[in-house]
Amino acid sequence: MAWWLMKSEPDVYGIQHLQAEGTTLWDGIRNYQARNFMRAMQSGDRAFFYHSNVSPPGIVGLMEVIETGLVDPSQFDPTSKYFDPASKPEAPRWDCARLAYRTTFPAMLTLDALREHFTVEDLVVVRRGNRLSILPVADASATRIFRLLGVAPEA
Repeated sequence: MAWWLMKSEPDVYGIQHLQAEGTTLWDGIRNYQARNFMRAMQSGDRAFFYHSNVSPPGIVGLMEVIETGLVDPSQFDPTSKYFDPASKPEAPRWDCARLAYRTTFPAMLTLDALREHFTVEDLVVVRRGNRLSILPVADASATRIFRLLGVAPEA
């Protein structure tokens, strides 16, 4: 099982939306490096849900990857802000994954708190200006995140 950190703006799609829906198609990824991280995901992996573009930003919950290798349908929808006219159904550029809600943490683990306890080598999200919406998280860093949150690690 691998660990990931996945960012979303809470007013667009927050942990409360995922909790209400139970599962979601994580689509709209339009960065090749983030897409490649998504392609590396496997069913059963866990992802920290990170609220971005808010004050303060931070980790608010946990998701489970339940399906991977899906074609992102928004790339073919001309009414979608994620429409990609260069992407063709016979050769899609963009993937997505299905994720399931696991839990909302009792408190947010803010970016400032993460910066106090992690280096960029430990957790890439602490790098200033990091814009990637999907990032890998090492096992040791995941364990430390759970410790900082004061909750038992997921298995």
